[in-house]
Amino acid sequence: MRYIDPHIHMVSRVTDDYQRMAQAGCVAVTEPAFWAGFDRSSPQGFYDYYVQLTEVEPKRAAQFGIKHHCWICINPKEAEDVGFAREVIALIPQFLEKPGVLGVGEIGLNKNSKNELEILEAQIDLAAKHNQLVLVHTPHLEDKLKGTMLIMDAIANDGRIAPDRVLIDHVEEHTVGHVLSRGYWAGMTLYPETKMTPQRAADVIECYGQERLWINSAGDWGCSDPLAVPKCQQEMKLRGHTPETIERISYDNPLTFLSQSGRFSIE
Repeated sequence: MRYIDPHIHMVSRVTDDYQRMAQAGCVAVTEPAFWAGFDRSSPQGFYDYYVQLTEVEPKRAAQFGIKHHCWICINPKEAEDVGFAREVIALIPQFLEKPGVLGVGEIGLNKNSKNELEILEAQIDLAAKHNQLVLVHTPHLEDKLKGTMLIMDAIANDGRIAPDRVLIDHVEEHTVGHVLSRGYWAGMTLYPETKMTPQRAADVIECYGQERLWINSAGDWGCSDPLAVPKCQQEMKLRGHTPETIERISYDNPLTFLSQSGRFSIE
């Protein structure tokens, strides 16, 4: 079946992964800006990374018939140095004008610190001023619920971005209900550690329905699976879900949310 992987870090994947994904039915990906596994030493390092996201990866994906789009931000893992982070944020507006950029993301919280929250609010402000969609990273493990609530409160307190233009990613069983009840979109990340398995994601779909939910792999430089989305499709098929239900979660819902940007295309 065809699918969209709306959160995957292809700069950290080999070209063979694009080939395997295309063979499995992937027609498009969106790549949020994220942490490189180490802290970058200068704003120029971020500038070069944003060029890679907006110019290099679309060409690599196109070799296999996959449309590549991206999001631009400074990830919360590099937000503790507020002065440095604000220098990086000053670079972002010029990239928001690029044709393949869908919005600001993945912003959010990592350790739920005061500095992270300050930079989160700065990037919410940036997204609001430029009328951008937002993709949110939520913390892992025991701090996830607290961080998720802090993030949603920060967006609500700003008041300029409608919840249906925000995707709260990495939801799990204890956070998905809070996210959906406040009108946000919820992303389930299929990841071998700290996030969801295909089986758990299928359970959530059966408990909460299909509205404003999607699945993604978040494949990156760590232990992760760029074919996690089609594996979840297979899990749902084995459980007896209809092709329409499977396609809604893995194709229609991402298409609906991402199309709000006016720049998302699978043609």
